[in-house]
Amino acid sequence: MTAANNLPVDTPPFPLNTTFKYNSRGNAYASKGQYDKAISDYNKAIKINPRYAMAYNNRGVAYDEGKGQYDKAIADYNKAIEINPRYVEAYSNRGVLFSIKGQYDQAIADCNKAIEINPRFALAYSNRGNAHALKGQSDEAISDYNKAIEINPRYAEAYYNRGVAYGKGKGQYDQAIADFNKAIEINPRYAEAYYNRGIAYYYKRDYEKAWDDVHKIESMGWQVHPGFLKALREASGREN
Repeated sequence: MTAANNLPVDTPPFPLNTTFKYNSRGNAYASKGQYDKAISDYNKAIKINPRYAMAYNNRGVAYDEGKGQYDKAIADYNKAIEINPRYVEAYSNRGVLFSIKGQYDQAIADCNKAIEINPRFALAYSNRGNAHALKGQSDEAISDYNKAIEINPRYAEAYYNRGVAYGKGKGQYDQAIADFNKAIEINPRYAEAYYNRGIAYYYKRDYEKAWDDVHKIESMGWQVHPGFLKALREASGREN
């Protein structure tokens, strides 16, 4: 008796988790920035199982974050949602792209749907806050960031985004600095938080602290916007 004859009669001709393996390897490639290889693996997973919503969503992320091909990404998120109408991540991801494309009401609608499905999905609140902020609705944005932080008190990006809303949106620089401080406490390598904290210090005329943040950003390999450097030099009376 051969080994094959010991298999159950319903054993398929290929492993049940073949699609999962392609999807997982695609995720590994994407995490390393190898987006073409990731997309190739997602394609293989979808070819085996055209109803595999996760592979469509993940391919959408690769098109979006890896290649900037937003229309292809939206098409994949659409397909993932068509297959699974309760796929909260796909709604949230599509909402982000609608914001990038300036379609803020559609972005908010997608975040609303994600929150309806999962009221504890902090990312959807943060993304909806971003859409409100881009519409100039700072109070609505701050309310959404508050909710995201309530759900996840270690959500550095939500603190950062709320800081931007307080600073850029409302001119409340002390609140902005407090939020940037918290974001940096959670993620000490959060360069954008140092940068925007430096801008807030500039507007408070605390130029020494503004320069400290500029130097921190530069030490992390970031280039500070020349316009901000020019303004800071003129206001502080120093070159660096």
